Amino acid sequence: MDKILIVDDEEPLRRLLRINLSDRYEVIDTGNPEQALAIAMQNKPKAILLDLRMPKYSGFELCRMLNSLTATQLIPLIIVSGEGGASTKALCKELGATAYFQKPIDFDALRKSLEFALQAARPDRRSEIRVRLRAPLTLRGLDANGDPFEERSATENVSCKGFLCGCSAKLDLQSAVELSLNSKETHFSGRAVVIWREQSEVANSRHGFCFTQKMGEWILH
Repeated sequence: MDKILIVDDEEPLRRLLRINLSDRYEVIDTGNPEQALAIAMQNKPKAILLDLRMPKYSGFELCRMLNSLTATQLIPLIIVSGEGGASTKALCKELGATAYFQKPIDFDALRKSLEFALQAARPDRRSEIRVRLRAPLTLRGLDANGDPFEERSATENVSCKGFLCGCSAKLDLQSAVELSLNSKETHFSGRAVVIWREQSEVANSRHGFCFTQKMGEWILH
């Protein structure tokens, strides 16, 4: 079983999360956010579920810390909080959170988000290196409604086989796109499909893409 870490100062919620997730994951939990970083580094969880509002050491601070250290920055962070609003969700995205869930929790959606997050993270850990790099590009294709779209975006990280970037168009898993790198000139770079998408209502949500065909130049070889 994949191991996940839950960080929340409310023991009843940690118990509820354990009950709903322990059939698929090995669950470690703590109510002490000050110890969460050490626990994460010692146990190497595949994902971390994190509350925002905790005494002494907020989830915002812990999120920044986890996302800044090389030992933990590849671990998907999923925010589970009673605090809502578009501004909070946008801030969580800026801090590097993979997804955001407001209490009371939709556990079906949470399980799907965990599954997608772990699938997206595995290439980082097992088969190739990803580099944090902002590179402007253009995406073209059909959205989930079958309507054509063209959108300028920028990568958050890249690898030889794919990239992560924001996209305001609604795309289903396995949706196909054409992409071009934008510099002084636009260079057609190939075709890719969506292998992961952020479970979030935030505009310009993040999508993970994997190449199906590379043509012309790409950032990594």
